[in-house]
Amino acid sequence: MEEFGILLGLLTLLTIGLGFPLVIWVERWFGWLWWPYLLGFGILLVFASLFTQNIWCSAWLGVLGATFAWGSTELKKQARRAELGWFPNHPQKIDPPFKEVIRKWKAPSI
Repeated sequence: MEEFGILLGLLTLLTIGLGFPLVIWVERWFGWLWWPYLLGFGILLVFASLFTQNIWCSAWLGVLGATFAWGSTELKKQARRAELGWFPNHPQKIDPPFKEVIRKWKAPSI
């Protein structure tokens, strides 16, 4: 009997479950303009999973990278939820590098 599928499913569920608070936390303290950095980090993690020899590490890096990439698409929506008062908002967010350039880009959405 092979447990890999069930254990990987549980690990995926836990990782994606931790992605929700990650989006809330990043938007609260940093703001939605950090989405390219989350997307880039997610893509790097997925790319790193291709070169990882251990199957568990490779699978988890892929899931974690996909979670970060998904989180980048949710930051703008989370900012709207915070404006509506559904989540706490921090008034002094940390601006990302190249803020004015990023502001001109259309944020990704799924």
